[in-house]
Amino acid sequence: MKIKIITIQHRRDFTAIIKCEGCGGEEVLCSGYDDRNYHDNILPSMKCRVCNKSRNDLGIAAEKTRTKYEDWQTV
Repeated sequence: MKIKIITIQHRRDFTAIIKCEGCGGEEVLCSGYDDRNYHDNILPSMKCRVCNKSRNDLGIAAEKTRTKYEDWQTV
C-alpha cells in the first residue's frame, strides 16, 4: 500500500487515503504515524482488503516517502 494523500496530520499522527499498487483499491487509513519505521516497514507490509496482497508480496521496491519531521526532532 502507498499513501495517495494525507488528509489530516497532527504532529506525527495522520489520517490518509492509501492505494494498493496491485489492484488499485483504495481505503482510508485512520491511524498512521509519520516516521521512518512506519514508512519503511509498516506500510509495505500492509495487505489490501480487496486483493489481500502487500507491497512486499508483490515484490515492489519501497519508495522513500519523505516525513514531515526528521526522526530526531521532538514534536
